[in-house]
Amino acid sequence: MTAARRVQLEPAYLLHQRDWRDSSRIVEFFTRDHGRITLFAKGVRRAGSGWPAVLLPFAPLLVSWSGSGDGGTLTAAELAGRPLPVSPGCLMSAFYLNELILKLLGREDPHPDVHEAYAMALGALADPAAEHRALRLFEKRLLEAIGVGPEYGHLVSGGSRVDPDTYYHVDPSRGVTGPARSATDRSACLGADLLSLGGEELATPASLATARRVLRAAIDAALDGRELTSRRVARAVHGLRVGKEES
Repeated sequence: MTAARRVQLEPAYLLHQRDWRDSSRIVEFFTRDHGRITLFAKGVRRAGSGWPAVLLPFAPLLVSWSGSGDGGTLTAAELAGRPLPVSPGCLMSAFYLNELILKLLGREDPHPDVHEAYAMALGALADPAAEHRALRLFEKRLLEAIGVGPEYGHLVSGGSRVDPDTYYHVDPSRGVTGPARSATDRSACLGADLLSLGGEELATPASLATARRVLRAAIDAALDGRELTSRRVARAVHGLRVGKEES
């Protein structure tokens, strides 16, 4: 892809930033039309700089830069709206979304559909009751966008439609491979739950639990051995909570 030399007011979300030199930062954005980009934000840490009030996570931004989208210079940024009201209890899930984008999307590879799905997921995270469904829908749409999202409504071989009353095996990279020998098989998934995932309904605890298991396996396959920091932190936090409850 030929990199744009000057881009003005591109819709974006901040994914990650880290200090660079004495007064600057390296900032990762997820933009609507240019995909994931890395820019140098020079002087943002100087006293009196207005950048910190703008470069916020989970806020719709309009950013401008010169140079390529991978190592260019941030020239302007402004809020395009209020930061999305992510519930404090859902913050780890919001950072998980950011990490999925950082790990699974290539640089300067536009995915406007994923950009829209990300905004919808963040909006849903304002309500803790909607957290798990929002995560599963984003995971599914992200996997589909990068070409590794399996079909959950039909069998891989022959294309027969999944029967809601039958239990199936699901291959993380291929999809529904065939009926399970027993409903007690720990890897078996009820057809009704797979159809709910394929249709993006996920209205029951059982369908959400199946979606979590199936999509996690698909994400792990796409990560190809890379670990998600947000998962490791979530496990540590969960361990601390369990320890406090048992003490």
